[in-house]
Amino acid sequence: MKILSSIFPSALFGLILGSCTYTAEPEDWHVTVDKQVDQLGYRNWIVIAEASFPAHNKPGIQQISTEAEVPEVVDYVLNCLEENQHVRPRIYLTREVRSVENDFAPGIEELRKSILTSLHAYEPTELEQQSLITLIESVNERFNVLVIRTPTALPYSSVFMELQPGYWDAESEDRLREKIRNQSAEKLAPAVP
Repeated sequence: MKILSSIFPSALFGLILGSCTYTAEPEDWHVTVDKQVDQLGYRNWIVIAEASFPAHNKPGIQQISTEAEVPEVVDYVLNCLEENQHVRPRIYLTREVRSVENDFAPGIEELRKSILTSLHAYEPTELEQQSLITLIESVNERFNVLVIRTPTALPYSSVFMELQPGYWDAESEDRLREKIRNQSAEKLAPAVP
């Protein structure tokens, strides 16, 4: 009994510590991002998250941690995506970030500028943060989401990337669908003698 009472606290402590680990150590985030970008495809998401972004415990969401700030991670991820070319991002910023004042969040103005510079000229879409989080929560039931948590401690500064096919754009898809509709209509229309 004495042995059990001395082993139990150690085992419990180890269990608690073991459940608080991340998928990758901060120095490994580049390697993890490289591997994930190779595997992620259409309808997958990448979130470069600020420090208070909620942790998710659902299957389909992988979270890694980094010591790099949001703009540096955005730049790195976009470089990886541009090298791979099989997917391209549709980028979302929170609508709230443009309204946060520097008086209440010192450094936010500089961070906004840095994020815009790190976007490689992609035009971001703005949605409310809660809408973006709801999207991530619903998407992860069918598709993978990679969350890269940064130490950036400024509100609403997360960047969301929805992956699209890199070799097929919306205009090409629209033209294809129009052609299919026309071909179907031609088959249904009676031949005129």
